[in-house]
Amino acid sequence: MRDAEDWGAYIVSAVPVGLWVAALVCAGIAILRAPRPITFRLIVDKLLRYLFVFPLGVQGLWAFFSHVFMSEVAANAIGWEPSPFQYEVGVANLGLALASFYAAFKGFEARAATAIAAACFLAGAGVGHLMDIAQGDNLTPGNAGPILYTDFLTPIAILVLLLVLPRRAEPVAAETSRSSLVDRIEDAQGEAPPARIEDEIERARQAMREALTAGPMVEVLPPAERPLLDGPRKGKRALRKSRTDL
Repeated sequence: MRDAEDWGAYIVSAVPVGLWVAALVCAGIAILRAPRPITFRLIVDKLLRYLFVFPLGVQGLWAFFSHVFMSEVAANAIGWEPSPFQYEVGVANLGLALASFYAAFKGFEARAATAIAAACFLAGAGVGHLMDIAQGDNLTPGNAGPILYTDFLTPIAILVLLLVLPRRAEPVAAETSRSSLVDRIEDAQGEAPPARIEDEIERARQAMREALTAGPMVEVLPPAERPLLDGPRKGKRALRKSRTDL
């Protein structure tokens, strides 16, 4: 029984730290493999994604499994007696885990909602650990170990990243290159256009003045003939004339 307690305490201490390391490593790999240029928004997005996947998602699944299927080991690691309430705590962790996996690959609203729920649950658990330390001197790894710090660190980090995450995507270079000359002039908002544009406009004005003062334009091409329409008519007239001559 002592070996089981030691094993449970070791796992409880190692899991939160390992999941944070996994989140940072995966986020770093995703950032390095992302297309250039690497923007601030991309960095924050990748960090958020893997914090939702590991310190919230996988951690929630682990808490669900340990409290529901290994309730005695989990309770001893926290320094508590086994209780039927562990089933409810485990199912709550399961819901948080599934919501975190969903939010990891969704937009701001899903992430914000999941982060608020996680902050209430984890911060409340952290306060409970602190009260247990103050009142009962409970320094077991499941109460005063790394889980105590990650209960506060994880939701705080996610909420801060959500606050600094740019809500709008940065402009794409391809869209800027497709803007027309008129759009660029309008975007100048009263600023003087480049000298090259002024020269082109002046040459166009000069060409218009010359065209207006040059008098009537000479027809370059003769009027188009309509043989298909006139030919049959001429043929009929000639046929009638030949008949009258007869």
